[in-house]
Amino acid sequence: MSFRAQGVPHFSGINRLGLWTLYMKEVRRFFKVQTQTIWAPAMTTLLFLVIFSVAMGRSGRMVLGVNFATFVAPGLIVMGMMQNAFANSSFSFLAGKIQGTIVDYLMPPLSHGELMIGLVGAAVTRAVLVGLAVAGAMLLWPGVHLTVAHPWAVVWFGLMGAIMLALIGVITSMWAEKFDHNAAVTNFVIAPLSLLSGTFYVIDNLAPLFQTISRLNPFFYVISGFRFGFLGQSDIGSTNQAVLHGAIGLGLLNVALSTVLYLLLKSGWKLKS
Repeated sequence: MSFRAQGVPHFSGINRLGLWTLYMKEVRRFFKVQTQTIWAPAMTTLLFLVIFSVAMGRSGRMVLGVNFATFVAPGLIVMGMMQNAFANSSFSFLAGKIQGTIVDYLMPPLSHGELMIGLVGAAVTRAVLVGLAVAGAMLLWPGVHLTVAHPWAVVWFGLMGAIMLALIGVITSMWAEKFDHNAAVTNFVIAPLSLLSGTFYVIDNLAPLFQTISRLNPFFYVISGFRFGFLGQSDIGSTNQAVLHGAIGLGLLNVALSTVLYLLLKSGWKLKS
């Protein structure tokens, strides 16, 4: 009986069992504390809706043909999805490095692609659950009317936003050496890009320079495209073709991020001594 040389994988195709095991491990990790990882973000996002509706939605203010609460609701849903996708994927490698359990991710017979898919898939699962929880909570708020005008846009932009932040989260988890590094990215990159992406306003109200800056923010396309799926209107552009261009751009961006992450995993950057 012959044995393969050390370091040569024994799986000729996809290690489905290993991939599923990693995915379920990550899902169970956040689901065990679902009060913190799913319901608390839903409550926080609902508070955003309450505060901004009271502060800016008085006197029947209309935006894009709907009341302010209905206008801001889709943006808050997908913003919560993206932030929690990042929170989930940015934890795994970092916690492993700090606790000395990083070997649990590196030793199993998983390819770099399978490792990436397992981590990103679990983060997207958490994002979807948070999105459903936020949407359900907003339906209880008077004045919010969520009707889906374009289902494809809701699904596409929601998934693209979650995948984008999940990929960025894994890269951050590889780079960070302590939780302060992770918090710095959250507070100084993710949060500002989320809040300054047109969640609470249309960019037509901004000066031309800031409109240009907003259009360079990928979060803007996620939130505006997701809102288009519900309202049938968007400040990406005046035509459906402009929304489609934004959808394609996000897809290409995620392909680029996936390639970068795959190459980083393959190199073992900051994971292998």
